[in-house]
Amino acid sequence: MSQPLGVHASIAGGIDRAISRGEAVGCTALQIFTKNASRWAASPLAEEAAAAFRRAWKASRIGPVYVHDSYLINLAAPDEEKWRKSQAAFLDEMRRCSALGVPGLVMHPGAHLGAGEEAGLRRIAVALRAVLAEAPPDVQILLETTAGMGSHLGWRFEQLARIMDLVPEHAFGVCFDTCHVFAAGYDLSDEAGYATVMDEFDRLIGCQRIRLFHLNDSKKPCGSRLDRHEHVGRGCIGETGFTCLMRDERFAGVAKIIETPPGEDHADDLRNLALLRRLAGES
Repeated sequence: MSQPLGVHASIAGGIDRAISRGEAVGCTALQIFTKNASRWAASPLAEEAAAAFRRAWKASRIGPVYVHDSYLINLAAPDEEKWRKSQAAFLDEMRRCSALGVPGLVMHPGAHLGAGEEAGLRRIAVALRAVLAEAPPDVQILLETTAGMGSHLGWRFEQLARIMDLVPEHAFGVCFDTCHVFAAGYDLSDEAGYATVMDEFDRLIGCQRIRLFHLNDSKKPCGSRLDRHEHVGRGCIGETGFTCLMRDERFAGVAKIIETPPGEDHADDLRNLALLRRLAGES
């Protein structure tokens, strides 16, 4: 059985068009934004648009679909106005997911901006509890592993575990980004390293929490804490690390998304997806 693989698809021209764009490159999974990810303001998601998306999805060969939240949201923000604005925007993202029938929302935990790690983690937890009090119950929050640039949190597995401990009422999932994890200092570029990293994740969080993978290679070396995506197999992780992941039976049914430039006529998307299928032993 083929693993659910896909890309982050554009919603330009209508959110339902992401489905056809994904199908055009052979996706069996998909990730989207529900609005412009670089702007606070967004028009409400019209019921007609949501219904068109659900129809297109149902009629397609695409299985799991996930939404990534706005890049502007920072639930660790020490500034009160930005923090409140982030909460409102994140709640809106969860409601949009529910309207689309999407079961999971991917989020970067946040940046403490000098307030300190523990203060930032607690700030995130308070914000999440406030959002969850009003959020639809059918959307799971997926905490994304980060590279650790600046004061961004979520680059150590312990930080994600801490958020989960502080908000026990929600069954969080995890979005495991290979580039971010590698840049954060977890070397999964060979078989021994991959096994060590996954054992550590399983001990601290539990591999069953992984609901989604972002499969990106890294332009920068392990431990650089720089978020620089590279096409699969062409960066510092290399094919061996991705082979380990693609052949790990624990994750055979977990959706895997690439987040690299599609290339002219989507040539790079097609190459990356074909390579991942080959590494999995599917072709």
